[in-house]
Amino acid sequence: MSETTVQPPRVVRVIPATIDVAKEIKEAYRQIRVAAYCRVSTNQEEQLNSYEVQKNYYAEKINSEPKWTLVDIFADKGITGTSVKKRDEFNRMIRMCKRGKIDMIITKSISRFARNTVDCLTYVRKLKDMNVDVFFEEQGIHSTQPGAEFYITIYGCIAQSESENISANVKWGKAQSAKEGNVSFHYKNFLGYRKGADGKPEIVPEEAEIIRTIYKRFLAGDSFGSIIAYLEERRILSPSGKEKWQYSTIQSILSNERYKGDVIINKTYIVDCISKKVKVNNGERTKYYVKNNHPAIIDAGTFGRVQEELARRSGKRKVKMVGTKTEQGKYSGKYALTELLVCGECGTPYRRCTWTVKGQKKIVWRCINRLDFGKKYCHTSPTIEESVLHSAIMTAIMEQAQQNVEVLKMLKLHIGMGIKADDTEDKSLDMQIRIAEIDAEFKQMLQAISSENLETYDETKMTELMYEKQSLQQQLSQIADRQQKRENAKSRLAEIVTILDGLKNHPMDYDDTLVRQILECVVVENKERIKVVFVGGLKAEQELQ
Repeated sequence: MSETTVQPPRVVRVIPATIDVAKEIKEAYRQIRVAAYCRVSTNQEEQLNSYEVQKNYYAEKINSEPKWTLVDIFADKGITGTSVKKRDEFNRMIRMCKRGKIDMIITKSISRFARNTVDCLTYVRKLKDMNVDVFFEEQGIHSTQPGAEFYITIYGCIAQSESENISANVKWGKAQSAKEGNVSFHYKNFLGYRKGADGKPEIVPEEAEIIRTIYKRFLAGDSFGSIIAYLEERRILSPSGKEKWQYSTIQSILSNERYKGDVIINKTYIVDCISKKVKVNNGERTKYYVKNNHPAIIDAGTFGRVQEELARRSGKRKVKMVGTKTEQGKYSGKYALTELLVCGECGTPYRRCTWTVKGQKKIVWRCINRLDFGKKYCHTSPTIEESVLHSAIMTAIMEQAQQNVEVLKMLKLHIGMGIKADDTEDKSLDMQIRIAEIDAEFKQMLQAISSENLETYDETKMTELMYEKQSLQQQLSQIADRQQKRENAKSRLAEIVTILDGLKNHPMDYDDTLVRQILECVVVENKERIKVVFVGGLKAEQELQ
């Protein structure tokens, strides 16, 4: 009889569920928090209907899934897809993802998510790091799937290429419109004009007066700061409706050709459709000048003189010396002689100083070189009392005004030299016609080229036509410059002669505004004499009393 072996009872040990298993169980029953992102590119009614349709579609889709919970629908309208900077809803969605409020994002396609490949990949990676999946419906791609990034890159490049093609087409359309002289006028924040009943710019009388005042005060010698103080003191609002004016606003008003009725098209350009960076056009793109496009607020002569004065003030040579407190390279609107009075020995400007002599203060003018270095660079330039200087300058002006008509005629001759148009002007229309003929010939030659007749392409002829057109365009540009200079000279001539005629029988005290308008400079020759140089070249020696 065999002996039976009795096995000890087997103890089954129950191991409690680990944390990982608990997580898996919890995950199986967890609701996935889902958001949707949609975008339309314009604000047009048809597109906005599409925008509402997309929102309704995603709300219904997400709510129909039992394990999905709708977080929100993020929708941008009228915003470009090439950059996320201005997409407020997109950026709000990303912020919610960072706070752990979203598990998955659904969007129609990669092109709706972003047309910029770099942005697309950047945000997909960021979201992946936050454990947020992006599902692109059209491509059927989940961003968390293995190899998804490769496909996203390919589709992203295609989307970006589409944007670049659209941008190129828009750019071409704008270029053609510019060639035809079609002008867009942005009335918002533009002082002086409004859209008329015919759709064209019309002058706003009360705003036009502000523009004319700014031009008038600038030519009278006021600095930008003085003009701003004048406007703010009278509670005149800026183009943007603010009480405070900026220096850049005055600069823009004084240099904008639209105030004389003309328009320059393509002053700036957008570098590319991705960065959207705007650059000043310094020849990278073709510019177009449209004359007499709309009613002028400022006449051409006044506008030209303002441009000359802007260039003169910005081009003042720097003469700040060691130890001085101010710099003569900066325009001063306070005293006309700061701009006009120069040393006859060394050519350096004079500076206004307050001296104290025996306890009494007096105003004098002194050569800057002598102030800084004594007699090292300038040996004999005198110090002149302001009252003596003012008296001598006004005496010179009055004597010219009181002399016979022949002197005034001489002044007119000096200022008016070169005002008469030369014969080249008469050929400007012929030049424009020839340019149009060259363009037509270019087009005809290009249309005639095909794969079967490439040998007929006349490269020499094309090159000749190109150089001829460039030469004609340069000549037309020179003609336009000469025309503007003549307008400036005529305006200056009329004003100076009017002032001098008025002074014949109406003596007046020294006036900075008058001096700025009619004098080119005042040269201190020695302690007994100055030389007064009128605008236009007429010179008068005057003794200091």
